[in-house]
Amino acid sequence: MILTIAIRELKNLFLSPLAWAILAVLQLVIAFLFLSQLDTYMSTWQPRLAGIEGAPGVTDLVVAPLFQTVGFLLLLISPAITMRSISEEQRNRTLTLLLSAPVSIREIVLGKFLGITLFFFILLLMLMAMPLSLYSGTTLDAGKLLSGLLGLALLSSAFAAIGLFLSSLTEQPVVAAISTLGLLMLLWIIDWNSSASENISGLFQYLSLKTHFNAFLKGIFSTRDLVYYLLLISVFLILGIRRLDQKRLTG
Repeated sequence: MILTIAIRELKNLFLSPLAWAILAVLQLVIAFLFLSQLDTYMSTWQPRLAGIEGAPGVTDLVVAPLFQTVGFLLLLISPAITMRSISEEQRNRTLTLLLSAPVSIREIVLGKFLGITLFFFILLLMLMAMPLSLYSGTTLDAGKLLSGLLGLALLSSAFAAIGLFLSSLTEQPVVAAISTLGLLMLLWIIDWNSSASENISGLFQYLSLKTHFNAFLKGIFSTRDLVYYLLLISVFLILGIRRLDQKRLTG
């Protein structure tokens, strides 16, 4: 049943012109950034670094910055992708029918989460064609490439879980989108306060989405970063399940 709901959610996304517009615009912007960074690398960095042992390569100077930009762009578009997932069902009164169907709340939330996550993964696979094209002319660090892709997959999954929960709190998709963007931005910049005490600063560092994402971009695979994303995803999915459960009880 989870897979059925996920496919339905994915189909609904692709039936929306918004999803196609996001795919097209994002591809265009990322392609421009990729070609710009590649040109800078070939004209500026490659001649300077040639012959230097242990110098950063194309994976560090082109692919990693590209993935970092993709991560931030995903943050900006995530509210538009997730805002309708539950709030529109509430507004159209179809959520009541869904809740009364012989399917558990857990299956509903996990199915919608899986559908949104699959949309992000399709987007990432399309974007991966750009860095993979570099294999035709140079050698990439496969470890850093896979680590960066894993970071993007976890980051986009966290965006999906957070957006799904906030969409369950309101019948207005626009309100869901704005609140999702606000929370994601807060979690992105929360470590910017350098004047805080050491303990608070350490807490902010741990809560920051960007801190853990940057570790993956450097090719550092740590269970600490993996656990952070899995916890974040789990917490917001559980909150979404509890919210819909409460809604089913109260009507």
